Amino acid sequence: MPTLNEVLHASTDLAPGEVEWLQLLVGDWQLISDLSFADLVLWVPGGLEGWLAVAHVRPTTGQMVFFEDVVGRRTHRGRQSLLDQAYADRRIVRERDPIFREDMPVREEAIPVVKAGRALAVITRHTNLAAMRTPSRLELTYQALADALARMIAAGEFPNVSAPTGQRRGAPRVGDGVIRLDVNGVVSYASPNALSAIHRLGHVGDVIGELLAKVIADLLRDESPVDESLAVVVTGRAPWRTEVSSRGSSVSMRAIPLTEGGQRVGALLLLRDVSELRRREQELITKDATIREIHHRVKNNLQTVAALLRLQARRLPEGEAGRVALEEAVRRVGVIALVHETLSQGFDEVVEFDDIAVRGLQAITEVAKVEHPISTKVVGSFGKLRAEDATAMAMILSELVQNAVEHGFTGSAEGTICVEAQRSADDLGDELLSVTISDDGVGLPADFRPGTSGLGTQIVESLVQDLRGRIAWEKAEPHGTRARFVARLRPLGRDGS
Repeated sequence: MPTLNEVLHASTDLAPGEVEWLQLLVGDWQLISDLSFADLVLWVPGGLEGWLAVAHVRPTTGQMVFFEDVVGRRTHRGRQSLLDQAYADRRIVRERDPIFREDMPVREEAIPVVKAGRALAVITRHTNLAAMRTPSRLELTYQALADALARMIAAGEFPNVSAPTGQRRGAPRVGDGVIRLDVNGVVSYASPNALSAIHRLGHVGDVIGELLAKVIADLLRDESPVDESLAVVVTGRAPWRTEVSSRGSSVSMRAIPLTEGGQRVGALLLLRDVSELRRREQELITKDATIREIHHRVKNNLQTVAALLRLQARRLPEGEAGRVALEEAVRRVGVIALVHETLSQGFDEVVEFDDIAVRGLQAITEVAKVEHPISTKVVGSFGKLRAEDATAMAMILSELVQNAVEHGFTGSAEGTICVEAQRSADDLGDELLSVTISDDGVGLPADFRPGTSGLGTQIVESLVQDLRGRIAWEKAEPHGTRARFVARLRPLGRDGS
């Protein structure tokens, strides 16, 4: 289904700024629908074919009118005159008598969408009168606020381009709590949910007739720091958002100034108690920080172990089997520490493995005890791996490259080790990682038997099995060795998406 932007560009001659105006309106019109207890439909002129419905929203506070989606439909002849009149006169037009839709009486109104004195589109507001009863003060206030916003749309004063566009988690909606302020910032109405939110911050008593800025200031007298946007929000002077925290509770606030003829006449405030949401977010932040600290400490501990093994190795004669074994242990511990160092720098259990591969190759070749320099190159990309797979993969690469250095280039001229990586997927949708490590050294010995030739190959065989993969060694042409293995990776989940 095409997006609103695509439909507007294809069906109208609106300028980019006018398209953006309609998108801002649609991004915020759930508010008007909820205050109106009515469906809203956005129509754009379609020439001889009539008006085209390009967006539709239903209320969350009352019964809907349209159970089916009306986007993409053309208006019928009866409704077209209503739209034409609102569009031409740039004023709100209401049908004199309700229309019946499936035995449901519906009141329809047409609200022109105006920007800089030009009508761009028309919003129709459809109210289910069958659900109406003697309205409460809440319903009367909501409808009055909706009417005020409708008049602002028709006057080109809503939406407000200076309003924040980024939706912060916990942004309040009509059902969360509504406060109406007069032009001086005094509370003229507060819904029950809004009162509950203010009381959770620690206020005792009613807020009707009180200056909201003073109520909030008294609550925050001993709190710090305070959001710099708080003052203009609680007075209703700017269309901004803020958050108030007091006594362990947090309330998100959003102000929408109400204007008539360009003059501010009051404000609508939406409030939401976000205490539990912020508590959970803090728990996640604490958990992430704890995990990072654990990886950091594991890395430090592994480096300490490697240092102790290195000291122990130095006490043994050069070339002795015990010293060689300890030096290999130092290298293996260092590889695991490298993975944990990478994990300690992120916020999840997924790592970009390409950097680990490059750093690991450089570390091995820099300390290689060979007569001639060895160069390395990485072709392709490993991509993101889960921590469990990353540790096994790093160990496999380290062992295979170390074997190539030790056995492939002994007494030979300078050579190259190439690591190729390629991601793919099997028929079941599982992620596969194919890796090839090749060198141009002397090649495999005649008596080479995988899994029995040494500790390194045994470690590789075991780790490849842990990755639910398979590995094979073969001679490279014209000379050298090639090791290929395929690993079946664990799903990244939400951390790597």
